[in-house]
Formats: sequence, structure tokens, C-alpha cells
Amino acid sequence: MKILVINAGSSSLKYQLIDMDTEKMLCKGNCERIGQEKGSFSHKTADGRKTSSEPALPDHKAAFKLVTQILVDKEFGVIKNLSEIAAIGHRVAQGGSIFHHSVLVDDEVIKGVESLVPLAPLHNGPELQGILACREVFGTEIPECITFDTSFHATMPEKAYMYAIPYEYYEKYKIRRYGFHGTSHRYVSQHCAHLMHQPLEDIKMVTCHIGNGSSVTAIKDGHVVDTSMGLTPLGGFMMGTRCGDLDPSIVTFLMEKEGITAKEMDDLLNKKSGMLGVCGYSDDRDVTSAEIRGNHRAALTHEMLIYQIAKYIGSYAAAMNGLDAIVFTAGLGENVPKIRYGVCRYLRFLGTKVDGVLNDQMILGKGGKISSFDSQVQVWVIPTNEELMIARDTKEIVANFSYATAEDKTVVDPEDI
Repeated sequence: MKILVINAGSSSLKYQLIDMDTEKMLCKGNCERIGQEKGSFSHKTADGRKTSSEPALPDHKAAFKLVTQILVDKEFGVIKNLSEIAAIGHRVAQGGSIFHHSVLVDDEVIKGVESLVPLAPLHNGPELQGILACREVFGTEIPECITFDTSFHATMPEKAYMYAIPYEYYEKYKIRRYGFHGTSHRYVSQHCAHLMHQPLEDIKMVTCHIGNGSSVTAIKDGHVVDTSMGLTPLGGFMMGTRCGDLDPSIVTFLMEKEGITAKEMDDLLNKKSGMLGVCGYSDDRDVTSAEIRGNHRAALTHEMLIYQIAKYIGSYAAAMNGLDAIVFTAGLGENVPKIRYGVCRYLRFLGTKVDGVLNDQMILGKGGKISSFDSQVQVWVIPTNEELMIARDTKEIVANFSYATAEDKTVVDPEDI
């Protein structure tokens, strides 16, 4: 079974085609600058064939048509015809309180995703456009499924997801903590349990998805009990351009002092804060280079980031009454030993010890355990694979749907009686 995984953004469309018999990626690519004067397209196959171009991409429909063409291309394609694609899996950021699991796309699901756009306009809107464009290009014959970034966090108890604001706003607008990066947290937690040769239900674990967008999640008894991001991906600790948690009065203070509108403040907190706001760089490679040159604010940025991540892990250890494992994943989590080491130094009171040699080795896609033999908490680096998680969900849903359809037919078809 071959499954096409789609991750659509407002001006981009990433894709992977995965052979689920082996769970190996056959090809992947990205359509960027959709809707702009000149688009950008890149495609790479598992055996190393590459191509790129700058085609006109007026909308997501045009991007999907380009994807269908490259998949069957004689030089860069990996399948003979589109009928080899058994299903399509989509990633959607916000499932709200409606979607607690991955689902098969139908008209009601589309209405549900649309109803959640106000909670995540920068994410659900473009992702919904991608789903509709996909249906238009591929038709409804190929089943489509959605995996929600929030669904893994749906097990959080009320005490963790409620905010201390008038309860009526939860009832009217569903304002609560939802959490994000759930697909990544689910993948690495399951894989870590596999590597530890223990059931996930027996492990108290904190997973750290650290990239340009970052979040930390506490997992106990196989369920999420808390996570750092909140109503939106803006909450938690500092990120590339996002501020993370702050005193809410800072917002109103700056709006009054600087004459900033709500839209401008949203832009400031999401796109001009975080690492960029503190030192002028949002890419950690630039932050590191500046720190080496003696830039104080770059060094401060790393100190703040490490400190804030460690605080979350420490608080989650308290919330779970213990900690067995820590997982680092995503861009910085997988590739910056300094951050991992700095975080774990704060957690020595838990008996956490990192092997410096192993820690330095775990970069560029390499994963494994980095804690020393005498560490009371296991520390792992696990490259995330959200696309595979989406493909697995899609495969399971389609298989169950096919089975249910066959069962229904057996029962009601007069020809079979």
C-alpha cells in the first residue's frame, strides 16, 4: 500500500509518498511560494534523483497537479500511474474538542475543520484549502484522512487544560489549552518505549520537540497529562520568532505605550519575538555563530532557552511524581548537543547524567541514548517522523473502513443472501 502524505501551508505544500509495506519513503518534495508571481518546486526520490524548478503556482490546485505529474514522471517519478496511491493523509493543526482521533475525510469532517478556523486561522485555513484542492485534483475515489496535531493531547485532564479566566469564555469560545506537535510527540514517545523495551504505559516520559516552533509534553500511563503550548502555538517557552509564555499585562502595556493594534501585537509576538527578539537571529546556527564572536545577547538567548526548557521538564516531573525518560527531537533537539547537555545539567537533581561523547555523536539524523550508564533518567535523541505517523493512521483508517464496508455489504446486499 502506497500513501501520499500532505502537509499544506498558506503558501506551501509539502508531500511524501510512503510504501507502507516497508514504511520507507519513496519520494518527497515541496511546492513553495504558492500564490506568488513565481513559485518554487523541489522533488527528491529515495534513490537520490533530484529536480527543482520555478513554475507558476497560482493556487494549491496547481501545486497538487504538479505533484501528480512528478510522481509518474518517466525520469523522476516513482510510480507508473496514480492508481497505485491507495490513500492520502493530511496534517491539520487544530482539531479542537471535536476531533480526538484521526478521521476519514467526508463533508461533515470538512465542516468541522472549517468551524475550527477561528482557533487557528494561520493553520487550519490553509490546510483546509489543501484538502479541498486535493479532492478536486484526485477526486473522491481515493480516500483521504486527517491527522490532527492536537488529538494526542486530548487526554489532558481539566486541571491541565483550563485557564483561570471566566468559565463562560470556555463555554462560548472553547478557550483552553490544546497543545500542538502532537503527531511528533506521539511518534517519538512510541518509538522511545520500543527502544526501551517497555510498554509506553509503564514509562513516565517528557518529550521535547525543539525547533523553530517548540513544545514539551508530559506523558504518563501512555497518555498526555500536560503540554507547553496552549490555545495556539504561541504558548510555552521561547522559540525562533515566538515569545512563549509571558505576563499578559505586557500585551496591554505595549499596546497602550506604542499604539499597537491587536493585529500588530499578534504579529510582534508571533514573528518578531523569541530568539529573534532577544538577539536578532531566529536560526540557531546564526545565534551560535554570534555567540562565538562574543555577542552577549546571543549567549543570553541560549541561556534563556535552556533554562526555560529545563523548567518545563522539572515541573512535569513533579506533575507525574517521577521521570523515567526524556526525549529530544526536531531540528534543534536532534542537532544541537549544547542545548541537550545544558538542559540535562539543570536536571541533575533527578539523577540525570549525559554521556558527552554520545551526546556529540547524535546529530544529522542519528538517534540513540545519550544518558550515561549510571543515569537514573534515560535520555534519548530520536529523529521525528510525523509523515510516517500520518501514513500509519491513514493505513489503519482505510483498512478499517474497507472492512466495515465489506461487512455492511455482506449484511444488506440481497445478492449475498
